[in-house]
Amino acid sequence: MNRFFLSSLILTLLGSTSLQESIACTGISLTSRDSSHVVARTIEWGGSNLNSLYVVVPRGYEQQSYTPQGIDGMKFSARYGYVGLAVERETFVAEGINEVGLSAGLFYFPGYGKYEPFDPSQKEHSIADLQLVSLVLGQCKTVDDVKAELQKVRVIATYPQASTVHWRFTDASGRQIVLEIIDETPVFYENKLGVLTNSPGFEWQLTNLNNYVNLIPGAAPQQSFGGIDLAAFGAGSGFLGLPGDVTPPSRFVRAAFYQNSAPQQESGLNTVLQCFQILNNFDIPIGIEFSKGSTPTDIPSATQWTSATDVTHRIIYFRTMYNSAIRKIDLNNIDFEKVKYRALPLDEIKQQPVIPIEIG
Repeated sequence: MNRFFLSSLILTLLGSTSLQESIACTGISLTSRDSSHVVARTIEWGGSNLNSLYVVVPRGYEQQSYTPQGIDGMKFSARYGYVGLAVERETFVAEGINEVGLSAGLFYFPGYGKYEPFDPSQKEHSIADLQLVSLVLGQCKTVDDVKAELQKVRVIATYPQASTVHWRFTDASGRQIVLEIIDETPVFYENKLGVLTNSPGFEWQLTNLNNYVNLIPGAAPQQSFGGIDLAAFGAGSGFLGLPGDVTPPSRFVRAAFYQNSAPQQESGLNTVLQCFQILNNFDIPIGIEFSKGSTPTDIPSATQWTSATDVTHRIIYFRTMYNSAIRKIDLNNIDFEKVKYRALPLDEIKQQPVIPIEIG
């Protein structure tokens, strides 16, 4: 592998351990009264601009995986067309949905995953972890298809020092699974809760929720201690003790309680808007992830974009750190047999628009 390719790939895969702690992702899932299933998530990276793109991939589009030796891994083509949100490189899709309603996304998973080592003799069956979403969206219709597809491939890292990731897959029925590769073995979990963050592993995160069994929506009841009446200062006191920091366990707990207490909406669109409101609580401002005296990156937010995907109606919505207006791509309006492949920046103008109000 030439030196330029290696250095570029290392930067792309965020392999610097001094920066890895700045990456975070929070995922939630909600269902509306009309049975529309919506999955939403944030993606954070405080080290630099991820230069995020949206990609439109037609049926039959062919790709090839990265390996530690270059772009010489397995070749794969799209049986289904899809739309994805990619980071750094157009082939590294972090979140997306295909034309049959399967959603897929990757989440940072440091310190707990372990892939199979790269074997050059197996490179025709090896897929880079950051390209697995693209493979799945192009090939699978249901989460059972995802499980079957994973039996055919070897998920590898293209740079040994880079962190591992784990994945969330949701099909049009609303069924959701989480994939973690532990000690070189794929492990699938049924995700009935619908929440996902980062490390530790998914099972540990579910167990940790038991530490907050005392939390309730609304107000805590009044109590009397030794003749002194105690009452809440204001609304929401039932959630007193909910962790507010940005670590993955705390975000998992907070997402689970916010999601569970959210009133059910009538429609998919209303549920999408509700997801964006909930995920407002997980925006990470630049500065808190850097040590005192360090110079923060010159970007508006560590939360670089937030997405919500209506898998029932096959629409993906997003907003970014540069533009808080919600935009959407409706897959029903795309002819994936005729559309051309494209990859375009999420933001052409990197500045929050300000709309003046004219007073006559």
